[in-house]
Amino acid sequence: MTAIWLIPLFPLASATLLLLSAGRLPRQVAAVLGAGSVGLAAVCVALTARAFLADGEVREFTLWTWMAVGEFTPRIAFYIDGLTVVMMSVITGVGFLIHLYSVEFMWEDESICRYFAYMNLFVGAMLLLVMADNLLLLYLGWEGVGVCSYLLVGFWYRDPANGSAARKAFVVTRIGDTAMALGLFLLFTELGTLDIQPLLAAADSQWQVGDTLPILATALLLGGAVGKSAQLPLHTWLPDAMAGPTPVSALIHAATMVTAGVYLIARTFGLFQLAPPTQEAVAWIGLSTLLLAAFAALAQHDIKRILAYSTISQIGYMFLALGVGAYASGIFHLVTHAFFKALLFLAAGAVIHCLHHEHNIFRMGGLRTRLPVVFWSFLIGSAALAALPFTSGFYSKDAILLSAWELPGIGHWLWAGGLLGALLTGIYSFRLVFVVFFGEAHTQPDHQPGWKMSLPLAVLCVLSLVGGLLVLPLGNVFPPSGHHAAGHTIEYISIGTPLLGLLLAYLLFLGRQLPVDRLVDSAPGRNLRNFWLSGWRIDQLYDALWVRPFTSLSRWWRNEPVDRIYNAVVAFTQWAHHKLAALQTGELRWYATTMVFGLMLLLAIMLRNAT
Repeated sequence: MTAIWLIPLFPLASATLLLLSAGRLPRQVAAVLGAGSVGLAAVCVALTARAFLADGEVREFTLWTWMAVGEFTPRIAFYIDGLTVVMMSVITGVGFLIHLYSVEFMWEDESICRYFAYMNLFVGAMLLLVMADNLLLLYLGWEGVGVCSYLLVGFWYRDPANGSAARKAFVVTRIGDTAMALGLFLLFTELGTLDIQPLLAAADSQWQVGDTLPILATALLLGGAVGKSAQLPLHTWLPDAMAGPTPVSALIHAATMVTAGVYLIARTFGLFQLAPPTQEAVAWIGLSTLLLAAFAALAQHDIKRILAYSTISQIGYMFLALGVGAYASGIFHLVTHAFFKALLFLAAGAVIHCLHHEHNIFRMGGLRTRLPVVFWSFLIGSAALAALPFTSGFYSKDAILLSAWELPGIGHWLWAGGLLGALLTGIYSFRLVFVVFFGEAHTQPDHQPGWKMSLPLAVLCVLSLVGGLLVLPLGNVFPPSGHHAAGHTIEYISIGTPLLGLLLAYLLFLGRQLPVDRLVDSAPGRNLRNFWLSGWRIDQLYDALWVRPFTSLSRWWRNEPVDRIYNAVVAFTQWAHHKLAALQTGELRWYATTMVFGLMLLLAIMLRNAT
């Protein structure tokens, strides 16, 4: 573990080389650098994880002092415990599979060097975020993934819509990032440090449960987590982020950016335990988000937007777990979600890649026999997403629901809301499967995915099935969250609800035994469908409240009178410059004449002053 610094160094060094090459490297070299650097980082993580599991000892590695301003001396240093090992394994393991997949998916793209440079920079920034032993270095990685998301979402920048989606992702997440920065200022002002472990110890000794300062500090940190993890009310950037290449969507949604907020709350859970109102707010935000996104997913037509809303919903489950104190269950769901959501996005990318970049699920159909590898990948990923029994998603989501049930007071309401979300997840997950892979074929695939796309799908299929059996080394990181003694009835309900969702999806979209066309085509049905299709019209609300007033004010301010004064100064300076430049004729006689006249004028002034 002495070479822990190599883990972020490999992708960051590869990104630097690819950027300096200015796109002149051959595709093969770019692919080896891009995927190989993340693969080497994954090997280093595996060695680190083996060493950690052998003795369970928490380690700190200090490379150098970043800056020294008075008593403020943040370090470039890494903190390795069970949570760090889990996050590094997800980032590099799933990230390598996505990079390998990208080699085939992006092979024909003329900007493949730039693509892998951004992807490697993304992975390197996320590794810095989760490995940091202080909140300032964590914030550096935090902002790094924000910049990379902007670059990758707008990767195909020649389409103005992609640039608009990238700007939206950048601006919306900046709201949360500003709140987080204010939280860091508050923590340093009150506790005198940003080193995570000393900070948590100081907070525990100086603050009491329910004090104003921990509530305010955690509320600001929650603002950052809500923005980065796309939770209400800052979730609107994520569906539009589908403008980037599909492997980018898999990386953002499965292994990196959207999990950053979950990691932040989990890493600083000691602060949130001192602020019960904020921790309860985490649970309610998670529940509201998971339900809103699940209903929106039911109405989408774009295959990637369905998966985007499902990501928002599943991150909501993680927030629900954190809010009820089931930190280990929340991180467990983060891991299983990385497996099956990466699988679903990469399978969706294979469908899009083989169907001439078609995104509308109602223009697909009948792909079960034409793309068998993709079909089984989608089937397994959807089963895990819906939390069907014996899939990875079943174990993690069931643990969250049982933890919610056991919470005194509001726990039963949170459990019921989470259960409704599980029902909706089963419906929209298998709606996607039945519409895309069954029924009449509308578009024929022009080729089959190669081994570079098929191998990551196969590995993720296995992980999506057996990932729930993993035992994460989180016992010494978080306090125990309960014994899950909710009773057999509650467990049977939790198990049966996703199966009911599968049955309803079959009856609605494949068997057609439930005739709801008349209801859906009625005026109220169309209005509700369009309401969910628009994401509950939250974007329109924000446009009316903020975007249009701001753009109108900007247009007015562009012609503001003060600007005219400044423009006049510029115009006068330019005029004077041109007049003075005209004096430079290059003729010696003209220079001598003007010099004589200047001397005469100067002498006249001096004689006048003397008299």
